[in-house]
Amino acid sequence: METPFTQLSPLVQALAQGLAPLMDQSFAVFGHGLGALVGFELARQLRRQFGVQPVGLFVSADRAPQLPRRDRPIHALPEAEFLVELRRLNGIPRKVLEDEEVMQIMLPVLRADFAIYETYLYSTEHPLNCFISGFGGLRDQRVSRGDLEAWRDQTSASFSLRMFPGDHFFLNTTQQLLLQVLSQELRRDGLEPPHELSTHDLSCFSLAPSTGNFGVRPR
Repeated sequence: METPFTQLSPLVQALAQGLAPLMDQSFAVFGHGLGALVGFELARQLRRQFGVQPVGLFVSADRAPQLPRRDRPIHALPEAEFLVELRRLNGIPRKVLEDEEVMQIMLPVLRADFAIYETYLYSTEHPLNCFISGFGGLRDQRVSRGDLEAWRDQTSASFSLRMFPGDHFFLNTTQQLLLQVLSQELRRDGLEPPHELSTHDLSCFSLAPSTGNFGVRPR
């Protein structure tokens, strides 16, 4: 298994390089949890590196990047304590958590994902010139409506917010509804998805089973 990224900057640089051949197409970015932060910084990296931006950025279940992080860091905790925190976050199926062999494979990846999120330092740049749509769970105890509203400051274009039934992982229980909203948002801005959106479009790049999904989909 390749060594996972533990910092955001090298990750988005690698993603931007991999996406370079697609920069002649219109595209939108979707990210859930950590994926929202990755998608945001990727959009800024693409602007710096290629002078292009997505037509839209969909950010789901994450606080706006300029807000201070509230949760205590856990990526460097001893294994027993780290597992306790994973159970508390309730993002990984219990069957997986109880499978010691599987967890020994996953733990380095999970630690790396939390390290990316917990060591991130926001830097001020001009707002993106693309629409931002925020999504949240009505019962999310980690990310509030106000946390999502603050994404408004990251765009000079339009901003919208939609709340869904469910907690922080509402993505797992409202996929079809979310896909419908994504299609509507794209069409509202005159963009026609290349095909009927599916659950695959929510996880083009899966960064972690627990912390988030991130995807880039060309128009």
